[in-house]
Amino acid sequence: MPHAILEQVPLLSMAELPKADFAQAFGSSFQTFGFAMVRDHGMDQGLVNEGWAIARQFFAMPVAAKRRYDASGNGGQRGYTAFGVEIAKGASENDLKEFWHVGRDLEPGDPLAGTMPPNIWPDEIPEFRFIFSRLYREFDRVGAELLSAIALYVGLPERWFDSAIKDGNSILRLLHYPPVSPEAPGIRAGAHEDINLITLLLGAEEGGLELRDRQGDWLPVVPPPGALAINVGDMLQRLTNHRLPSTSHRVVNPPPERRGRSRYSMPFFLHLRPDFIIDALPQCVDADHPRRDPPISAHDYLTERLIEIGLIKKG
Repeated sequence: MPHAILEQVPLLSMAELPKADFAQAFGSSFQTFGFAMVRDHGMDQGLVNEGWAIARQFFAMPVAAKRRYDASGNGGQRGYTAFGVEIAKGASENDLKEFWHVGRDLEPGDPLAGTMPPNIWPDEIPEFRFIFSRLYREFDRVGAELLSAIALYVGLPERWFDSAIKDGNSILRLLHYPPVSPEAPGIRAGAHEDINLITLLLGAEEGGLELRDRQGDWLPVVPPPGALAINVGDMLQRLTNHRLPSTSHRVVNPPPERRGRSRYSMPFFLHLRPDFIIDALPQCVDADHPRRDPPISAHDYLTERLIEIGLIKKG
């Protein structure tokens, strides 16, 4: 039976399972697939719906208006990145997408301000800032709860990650894959792994997201409406000495008859604070699993990877 293994990628409820049971199931799904699906996460669905409406409104604006907010001057961290700019590491074709980045707002004079540029906001949509600032905080809150489950799974104190992600360089990406022709190539976003700690994704129920399993097969990830698809990023893989693997994933085009439709999604790339040193946890290192990577700061690692994917130029 094709893709029967997907029945083993559990759809987990944050509300129905006791915390210890959720932590075990969530961590086990991460260890097996690098992915998990989570419902009952507590995000305000009304706020999420407003976010979808405003994202559609922004991407429907003329290209010249969107390009007023071009993000190339800040390494792609804030504002608009036009269609076809980003490329997956090692890929030959640029991705068929455009996106907007919202980051963390820091207090004036914050010592981390040098690693995080201020947000920019589109003048044409006054409520954009209010809605997406709130959504950013919601993702931040839910992400911290998911990481507390991972902490329990790997044998750390439950709130261990709280200080590691405080003022982290997390990014909320509003993503639009415009319609393509029926003859378009099959891939909208090339196979890649995420750089960050974990990614929380809303909108995967629109279809197209696939993960590569341990056998090298591509499996669709289609959570029910409103549920989150969550995946391990390279920083968590490095921190857990590869016990929790960062899994390749991609976005494929729908069948030719559906390629005239846009696809929207809303990933939240949850990051460590820039000065956090990523070093393998002692709980994940033993004689059978020696340390695989040297220590590196979260900021230096992010910079290294942004150069690789073409969002910043090598200085």
